[in-house]
Amino acid sequence: MPSLPQSPGRNCSLCPRLVAYREANRAAEPDWHNAPVPSFGGLDARLLIVGLAPGVRGANRTGRPFTGDYAGDLLYATLSKFGFARGDYDRRADDGLALVDCRITNAVRCVPPENKPTGPEGTACRPFLVSEVGAMPRLDTIVALGAVSHAAVLRTLGAPVSRFKFGHAAWHEPRPGGPLLADSYHCSRYNTNTGRLTPAMFEAVFAAVRERLGAS
Repeated sequence: MPSLPQSPGRNCSLCPRLVAYREANRAAEPDWHNAPVPSFGGLDARLLIVGLAPGVRGANRTGRPFTGDYAGDLLYATLSKFGFARGDYDRRADDGLALVDCRITNAVRCVPPENKPTGPEGTACRPFLVSEVGAMPRLDTIVALGAVSHAAVLRTLGAPVSRFKFGHAAWHEPRPGGPLLADSYHCSRYNTNTGRLTPAMFEAVFAAVRERLGAS
C-alpha cells in the first residue's frame, strides 16, 4: 500500500528566495496562509492536475490550490461541469467544494515573486511531486497546466523533456504502463484575456479526460 506523500513543512527552507518572499508576505498579511500549499483531493483519484505554483492572492492567501483568483474560477467551474468536483466554489478553502476522482497540486508549493519560480526552485520541490505521484495507486491521467508544469511532470516521471513537446490538448505516454500526460495552457487571467486560452479550449481538454476515464 502506497504511503502518504512527502510534503514540505510550513517553514520549508529549501529555496532562500521563496523563504524571503514568504516572510515578507507573512509580515504584510499575517492572516493569510503564507506557507507551502498542500494538495487538494483524494489519493485514490485517477486524475492529477499539476499547476505551476500558488498565486500570491489565490492559494497563497487561502491555502488551497487554485482558490481565490481567476484561475480557480475557470478551473473549478470546468471540473464541476465534467463531474470532477461537486459543491459550490466560492473562492474560500472552507466553501465545501469537494473533488471527485481528482487531485490538484503544484510543481512548486510556495508562491514565487511575479508568479515565476526558477529552475532550481522547481528542482528543489520536485521530490514532493515524485512522492505525490507515487502515493496515488490508481493514477491514470495527469493534466499539466502550462509548459513549465509539463516539463516538471516529465522529469518527475523520468522521461526526457525533449521527446515530448508541449501543446495545448496534446496527449503523451511518458513511460510505458504509467499515467498519460495531457497538456493545457494555464487557466490564468492573462491567457484568457489575450485569447490564448478560451473556456471552450480548456473544457475540451477535460472532456477528453472524462471520455478516457468514463462516467463519474
